Amino acid sequence: MTTMSAQSALVPAGNSALGLGFSGNLGNLDAYISAVNRLPMLSHEDEVRLGRRLKENNDLGAAQELVLSHLRLVVSIARGYLGYGLPHADLIQEGNIGLMKAVKRFDPDQGVRLVSYAMHWIKAEMHEYILKNWRLVKVATTKAQRKLFFNLRSHKQGLDAMSPAQIDQLAKLLDVKREEVIEMETRLSGRDIALEAPSDDEDDKFSPIAYLSSDQNEPTRVLEAEAVTRLQSEGLETALGKLDPRSRRIVEARWLANDDGSGATLHTLADEFGVSAERIRQIEAAALKKMKGALAAYV
Repeated sequence: MTTMSAQSALVPAGNSALGLGFSGNLGNLDAYISAVNRLPMLSHEDEVRLGRRLKENNDLGAAQELVLSHLRLVVSIARGYLGYGLPHADLIQEGNIGLMKAVKRFDPDQGVRLVSYAMHWIKAEMHEYILKNWRLVKVATTKAQRKLFFNLRSHKQGLDAMSPAQIDQLAKLLDVKREEVIEMETRLSGRDIALEAPSDDEDDKFSPIAYLSSDQNEPTRVLEAEAVTRLQSEGLETALGKLDPRSRRIVEARWLANDDGSGATLHTLADEFGVSAERIRQIEAAALKKMKGALAAYV
């Protein structure tokens, strides 16, 4: 829901009798802020009266007046979080949700002004929105990290890395370990990077996906590597075992004697077995065909 639509939901049509200053379509954020700043403030007595009407009678009109009179507070608080690079209107909208929660839980008999009570809820909603939208990867997950995130943002000067002395000083000020400050500063200084280059980028070979990806652990390649290993060990030994001694000797001498594939020549083996080179070729071809059939089970 946008800030404009939230405003429309808070103020029903034809509600000008309330005298709260909203009328018609505000059109943009500047007009909304201008209208919010013109809304009248409530006195402490008015807050107590409206708070009791809401608490005792569930009077939504009273809740509406309490919310509208404090919308300027949301705008003011949201302005302090513009440094996070998130839309002002979205920050205001999240703050408005926090304000509504505060009004719902407001107890007028506690003697506390609504503005003091509402600040906690408004900031809580804005903090949650900022942490969810700061990056794709969460920078703070625990309560302590969330607190350190906002404290570090408010105390850090500029974009430069903090010196060891500044880290020690901030750790002492926030009562946390210096290692925690270093880790959070590292998270803050990082940024999201697209793994793949835009489709119109001619130099996409330098995108992170090009040098971060690895085929080594790709499932298909892993299976292929395992099959080759099995074929070279168990499969080859089984296939050779199906040959007669002469055929095995010829295959091993021709193809398995040297790693570079430079095995014995046909003529060398012909002299060894006392047959022609052509006969050695025929025996070799028959042996390889037989081995191929035996290796089929391993492919």
